[in-house]
Amino acid sequence: MNEEDPTFFHGIAILCPTNEDVNSDNERMLSMLNGDERVYLSSDSIDPSDKSSTNNPVYYPDFLNGIKVSGLPNHCLRLKIGCPLMLIRNIDPSKGLCNGTRLQITQMADHVIEARVITGNRVGKIVLIPRMLITPSDAILPFKMRRRQFPLAAAFAMTINKSQGQTLQRVGIFLPRPVFLHGQLYVAMSRVQSKTGLKILITDIEGRPHQTTKNVVFKEVFQNLY
Repeated sequence: MNEEDPTFFHGIAILCPTNEDVNSDNERMLSMLNGDERVYLSSDSIDPSDKSSTNNPVYYPDFLNGIKVSGLPNHCLRLKIGCPLMLIRNIDPSKGLCNGTRLQITQMADHVIEARVITGNRVGKIVLIPRMLITPSDAILPFKMRRRQFPLAAAFAMTINKSQGQTLQRVGIFLPRPVFLHGQLYVAMSRVQSKTGLKILITDIEGRPHQTTKNVVFKEVFQNLY
């Protein structure tokens, strides 16, 4: 990987079916990236507005640290200079800092990260991303929590759903299991401009490569009522 080239990560991505696959690929790719690593740990707590849960001993820090839900950055954020990132919160839409914007780290400090925008209409712009209090947008939790962390996730890989609407030059599709939603395989394959920029790796549960995968398509059946 030529992480020193500012255009290297522009227009390329690995697409996976699930967040679990994305996290696994991001960890693997981050380990291959040259440079010093920094680990940022979040500060998690129950939202003071949730009076019924504030003093509940069940919600101890280690429990809150382990929570992974949609729209919430991980408790442990491993980063390196040159690492591609994705914003997972709207910070300043007028400046292009929206949920889904891809960035590349240029500098790291204790409470702020400097990054270069690599997608959208502000490619090349240098921005500062601060730590912030983030409340999960997913209502699946039976309590309200908040996490002080950078609203970022490593973006060597992303889910197929997250890639919708993007046009890329090179796409690698990693399928350790068949896609599970209607039309999702089509969405992944149509992100790339040309078939020469498309690579697909299909494996079974034991990691052995396969030549085929299932394409999930719902067929509508219309009954002739006349």
